[in-house]
Amino acid sequence: MAERSGYSGLQIGLHWLIAGLILLNWFLGEGAEEVMEKIEEGAADPGFSLHIPIGLLILVLVVIRIGVKLVRGGPMPPGAPGSLPVKAALAGHAALYLMMLAVPIGGAMVFFGGFSEMGEVHGLAANLLMLLAFGHAVMALYHQYVVKDRLLLRMMRPE
Repeated sequence: MAERSGYSGLQIGLHWLIAGLILLNWFLGEGAEEVMEKIEEGAADPGFSLHIPIGLLILVLVVIRIGVKLVRGGPMPPGAPGSLPVKAALAGHAALYLMMLAVPIGGAMVFFGGFSEMGEVHGLAANLLMLLAFGHAVMALYHQYVVKDRLLLRMMRPE
């Protein structure tokens, strides 16, 4: 994977689209829980929740995003290579990618695979993903406005 000074337009677009869809789907999660309860009770018409197709879309977009990152590469976190802040940033990004895959896969296992007992785990994992995303956003804003290293601009202007 090549190291670059910024992200491509495709990477930036995928970042913001996935972030928005994850936030939206987190709010739509309650509706999906009600649909699952009706299905488990044997309702003829359990209703519909946008949560499921949006979750599948997120999974597809994250896989594309990972593929683009593997082919094109991206910038390293600011700081001395191997330093604790750089290691923390890399670990945080790895955790975000892991959870962006695990949450929709877990949801698919609940809805399509019939593993309803995993529904609570899926919900907890979604909350963890939101906490990681919040921390990610806070650190980006910290770099932009406190450290003033223009880090946030990398995700706003294509290289």
